[in-house]
Amino acid sequence: MAAIVVENLSKRYRIARTAERVAYRTLRDDLAALATWPARRLRGRIDRAEDFWALRDVSFEVQPGEVIGLIGRNGAGKSTLLKVVSRITKPTAGRVRLRGRVGSLLEVGAGFHPELTGRENIYLSGVVLGMRRVEIARKFDEIVAFAEVEKFLDVPVKRYSSGMFMRLAFAVMAHLEPEILLVDEVLAVGDAAFQKKCLGKVGELMRSGRSIILVTHAAATAQKLCTRAILLDAGRVTSVGPVRDVLAAYSASALPTELGGNENIRVLAVRAEPVAGESIAVDSGIRLTVDFECRVKARVVDCTLEVSTGDGIVVFHAGTFLTESEPCDEGLYRVTTHVPPHTLNAGDYHVRLIFGQARKILLFGQDSVCRFEVANVPVYGTLTPLPGVLRPNLAWRVEYLGRCG
Repeated sequence: MAAIVVENLSKRYRIARTAERVAYRTLRDDLAALATWPARRLRGRIDRAEDFWALRDVSFEVQPGEVIGLIGRNGAGKSTLLKVVSRITKPTAGRVRLRGRVGSLLEVGAGFHPELTGRENIYLSGVVLGMRRVEIARKFDEIVAFAEVEKFLDVPVKRYSSGMFMRLAFAVMAHLEPEILLVDEVLAVGDAAFQKKCLGKVGELMRSGRSIILVTHAAATAQKLCTRAILLDAGRVTSVGPVRDVLAAYSASALPTELGGNENIRVLAVRAEPVAGESIAVDSGIRLTVDFECRVKARVVDCTLEVSTGDGIVVFHAGTFLTESEPCDEGLYRVTTHVPPHTLNAGDYHVRLIFGQARKILLFGQDSVCRFEVANVPVYGTLTPLPGVLRPNLAWRVEYLGRCG
């Protein structure tokens, strides 16, 4: 039986608009509006309430032991969905059914009382989850060791750094063993060592049969931890299925519907193609081509390509002057460059395009004008992914230096 069942879930917010501002309505806003209504009516500035749907008809199920990656751009409704599932926010329509205790880590230190110490907040969180004091005590040492806050246990958490807050908040929710865990991008906080501990703990919880919904923008994290993924766009579910397929849909949705331009430059085409073979792979090399129309006469026009990973890490930013000393006439141009084989690791990549004049004046720029995928190649007969963004094929020399001693 499913641990989480979400059926036709919708969440609406009422937004008040005036001629000068946009704001969420509060009681104080309503009282102020009532007092000033005659004057505003004379000036023709009557407030109009509008509906904003943060979620629309969202439905899905999470089985025991599943880790669901919740993916989408900022403002897609991911955080709102977790708040409704965790029963912090009441839905406008639809319902959520949960089987088991719910632990939510929706923001750094959520649920902690700032005036209480770390020790007191650990016990408070356990009580909120419905645990007995003796159960919390059995987990206490593990929580403290994981969070690495031994010296600050009896200090009010309002004096903690954001990193300490994060470590303790995650440790509490992960070790008090709720059957359902909701995590909203907090794994991106903290140093690399702590992130590695968090990822390991999430994997441990998954293997123990816990159900987890994890919001993340990191493709590598989603592929490593999640068994399925859900793509949200403008409050609606647009894709559900294998992580790789949903990430591909997310990347495609980030591409512009059409290439742009202005009075200076009009982009006609941007292509990424293999130099060798039928598809782009680690060992194929990549040909990047840009066709564009130059609409101005300029001394020098620079075309720059910025290649980034699917989760926003810039791999390189490189450009070339189209003309060295001769004027750049109006007309059609093609710029081509090659990325050597064994430069990029396997994964999804986006291309950002920038045109400038003499590296000083921006003529035109557009994000995500092209997306391409680099396929993996076997290493010792297997397709095991290798870590990192780059995949250099380095030359090595091994020398025997003689016996020790």
